[in-house]
Amino acid sequence: MKHPLPAQPRHIGVLRLSALGDVCNLVPTVRALQRQWPEARITWIIGKGEYSLLAGLSGVEFVVYDKTSGIAGMRALWRELAGIRFDVLLHMQQALRASALSLGLKADVRVGYDKARAKDAQHWFTHRQLTPHPRSHVLESFLDFARLLGVKDLSLTWDMPVPETAFDEAHALTGGAPYLLMSPCANPRLRNFRNWSAEGYAAVIQHAWHRHGLLTLLTGGGSTQEREMGERIQSLCEPGSVIDAIGGTSLKGLLAMIARARAVIAPDSGPVHMANALGTPTVGLYATTNPDRAAPYCWREFVVNRYPDAVDTYLHKSLDEIAWGQRVRHPDAMSLIHAEDVIERLETLLDYTAATQSERELPDDET
Repeated sequence: MKHPLPAQPRHIGVLRLSALGDVCNLVPTVRALQRQWPEARITWIIGKGEYSLLAGLSGVEFVVYDKTSGIAGMRALWRELAGIRFDVLLHMQQALRASALSLGLKADVRVGYDKARAKDAQHWFTHRQLTPHPRSHVLESFLDFARLLGVKDLSLTWDMPVPETAFDEAHALTGGAPYLLMSPCANPRLRNFRNWSAEGYAAVIQHAWHRHGLLTLLTGGGSTQEREMGERIQSLCEPGSVIDAIGGTSLKGLLAMIARARAVIAPDSGPVHMANALGTPTVGLYATTNPDRAAPYCWREFVVNRYPDAVDTYLHKSLDEIAWGQRVRHPDAMSLIHAEDVIERLETLLDYTAATQSERELPDDET
């Protein structure tokens, strides 16, 4: 017998700890829940870094969990939430650690992914599973939780909180000059071959500088790999065309910088989804991950997509022969992207945004 879903939930729990891009893609689902049930209380259990990105999100209570804290951290969180029982817990993190964490949370019904999408046997930890949705984008998979609960209005809204102090941080770096924002590196994890070449980035930077007079603002974390990439890119570019802010900004500051950028260029990583959430034009660079599943959702047509080529070249298969979302874990896969590919997508994007801006500025009787 299926556990019944609440018709009018009073308290909704959301369990999604990471990552930066994924929590950005989840926000429209939270907004949809808020529209359907404006009086409902929403508590989101989230990772520390992800909380620093989303802090201040209206109508949401955050409970921060340190993913490195082990069993002691789990027990501390269980104690913190011991007096709370959710009408429904949306278990939206496909990881054994998150499923173990969910065991100490009280909920009338626990909702998770369908068996085809569930990883690490997540469906064993939930009462109800999503309706199957093959070949879905990550953002659509999150919206499936709202669909299952009966939410009707699934229009995309973010309203990401960016404080004025963050915009001050951005202005201090750029001085108000127009710029591209480029985040050259994805999270430096083992076998995470998502980074493009310094030479490729430099060629795009020089094009934007000479063709459009646009500075490029480099951003990223403070790891050795990211800092060395920034230094290499800057060494290949003309003086004055690049501002290297890698390792020098807060996450809220990065949001502000993205919000004010003319466009964002980055591989499959948090910044392309942050840009998508803010409505900033975005060129995503994809070869090791499938953009149909993980591209910046509102800018999918502007992605540089070499994933099919990478699947053919390094897995020796076609897209129909591999699992949905399978990664191409080969260090040379991103080399299938050429500077000309990125420049062409950037030019198309800039033309498109200039045209749509002109349309918005025309009086109604002239459109």
